[in-house]
Amino acid sequence: MTYSVKSYAAHSPTSRLGLFNLDRRTPRADDVVIEILYCGVCHSDLHNVRNDWGHAQYPMVPGHEIIGRVVEVGPKVERFKAGDRVGVGCLVDSCQHCAACGKGWEQYCENGATYTYNGTDPVDGSRTHGGYSEKVVVKQDFVLKIPDQLDLAGAAPLLCAGITTYSPLRHWNVGAGSKVAVVGLGGLGHMGLKLAKAMGAEVTLFTRSPGKEADAHRLGADHIVISTDAAQMTAVAGHFDLIIDTVPYVHDVNPYMPTLAVGGTIVMVGYLGPLDAFNTGPLVFSRKALAGSLIGGIAETQEMLDFCSQHGITSDIEMIRIQDINEAYERLLKADVKYRFVIDMASLKEEVVA
Repeated sequence: MTYSVKSYAAHSPTSRLGLFNLDRRTPRADDVVIEILYCGVCHSDLHNVRNDWGHAQYPMVPGHEIIGRVVEVGPKVERFKAGDRVGVGCLVDSCQHCAACGKGWEQYCENGATYTYNGTDPVDGSRTHGGYSEKVVVKQDFVLKIPDQLDLAGAAPLLCAGITTYSPLRHWNVGAGSKVAVVGLGGLGHMGLKLAKAMGAEVTLFTRSPGKEADAHRLGADHIVISTDAAQMTAVAGHFDLIIDTVPYVHDVNPYMPTLAVGGTIVMVGYLGPLDAFNTGPLVFSRKALAGSLIGGIAETQEMLDFCSQHGITSDIEMIRIQDINEAYERLLKADVKYRFVIDMASLKEEVVA
């Protein structure tokens, strides 16, 4: 049977999201059918809806921070049963046989990962649609177990914001004694502070705006550096092993290079695009690096969820109704949220499809 479900969709780069009747695919033998309880609102939802990155297809149902309960499983599903607490992040499929997939890096699939929305299903060529909806049907290999200790709503942003910052922390071997800085205090930045602190690092927040000290300390920062203050920047010269740059728009990365220790790395996780006038000199003379990182593979995402459960980490959220999503997008543009919107999908039940 197909699932006809209510959702919220965008129909053009300039239209408001609104109620949309969506047909989910007939479940396959290895599929899990999930009733969606909560869905986080990622800044990339806004970028995709407004076609900032190109390749947008409409109608588009966003949402890739999905938390729900299993309502049905296919006959070949062994890892899940009805009633399980589960999550779906940014990926719903990959080729699973290339070198990247073999390393557990499905996000870098050499044949193209299948994204949770605005993607193409590799089996039947249908469009993928995301979590701003009542139900989703997902291959079991791309469904995650949500530990019982985690608050379901607070866990939703872990599936993108959490893994986006966890993956580089793990890849660059952050642990006790590491000196880590996070650039920007938003949805990604606040998770970076929490996770780096839980891994045992000395954690610093770089921010352009004074007044964030109390919140930054609460989230795990040991120090706050105002990046527009030359004296403060000079005071941390040569200090950091790893800097995670979460800023989602074009900005000057050069001022942060002197704060890296020899052999240190800046990892870009927020901004996608060219960096004008970037100076490679410090990279050459001090073996520093500028790198990038994209979410994480399925095994690493499960590892992150288990780590968060062990350390009592969830996202700081503001719960909204689906009917408020357009206003939430406008607030996102103003960075007016601490620190992640999460949609209570029960509000979708109030809608009546004409």
